[in-house]
Amino acid sequence: MNENNSHDSTAAFEQALKSSQDQHYTLRLYVIGTSPQSVHAIANIKKICEEHLQGRYELEVIDLYQQPQLAQGEQIIVSPTLIKKLPMPLRRIIGDMSNEERVLVGLDLRPRPK
Repeated sequence: MNENNSHDSTAAFEQALKSSQDQHYTLRLYVIGTSPQSVHAIANIKKICEEHLQGRYELEVIDLYQQPQLAQGEQIIVSPTLIKKLPMPLRRIIGDMSNEERVLVGLDLRPRPK
């Protein structure tokens, strides 16, 4: 990659990051009951959201024991699953959300590693 393309890519990323700082995030976390993995996923995503999206997010936690029909509608096959509805594009993150860097990349708050 030449220096000019590198500069253009950096500038584009910085512009996208700046515009993402104004966006409101709509997130849904699908869990199954109060299993340890579900409890960790809820705590981890709340912590990440408060640190990186404070005041700019809506998090809905859906217990698939109580609303199993939603698993089929959203095509949830693994729990916990976090779905970023907005801003587009839609993203799915699976697991207990303990890998903060992976979650931030999935939420488009950090660039994907090369």
